[in-house]
Amino acid sequence: MKISVNDEHLFTLSDTQKQVIMHEIHQEVFEEDMKRRLQGSLVHKYDQCFRRFKQEWDPKLAAAGIRMIPTDKDEYAQLVFSQPNYKCKARLDADSLGTIE
Repeated sequence: MKISVNDEHLFTLSDTQKQVIMHEIHQEVFEEDMKRRLQGSLVHKYDQCFRRFKQEWDPKLAAAGIRMIPTDKDEYAQLVFSQPNYKCKARLDADSLGTIE
């Protein structure tokens, strides 16, 4: 089983690795189960990052006088990204190191 993202190969599960996994998962649902697990892992990462993102930005948005906070996650993120004081991780790290991009 080859795992790729945007046509870039990430890794391959060997036949032996697949067999070990299928010791606990029926082979009829193996591929479906692996896809579900990959999706679940990424969704979990997004949910955890969004939770911390919101914890950081709710007070900043309130301090900026924003009274209408979207409940939709994408709209909320776009509101934050549009703030003049928003910096992505790379920019924050560069600023903390005193480097200029």
